[in-house]
Amino acid sequence: MPLVDKIKRFARSPQGQRARARAGQIARDPRNQARARGLLARFRGKGRGTGGARRY
Repeated sequence: MPLVDKIKRFARSPQGQRARARAGQIARDPRNQARARGLLARFRGKGRGTGGARRY
C-alpha cells in the first residue's frame, strides 16, 4: 500500500481526527508560533544577527 494511502486512512480514523485537533491547539499557542517563526528565520538566514551561518 502506498504511503499516501496510509496517511489518508490514518487522517480519517478517530485517532487521526484527535491528532489533527491537538495540532490545531498547538498551532494556536503564541509561544509555539514564536518558536516556529524563530526557526524559520534561522533557516532563512535572518536569525540572531549572524547572517544564518554559524562560526565556531
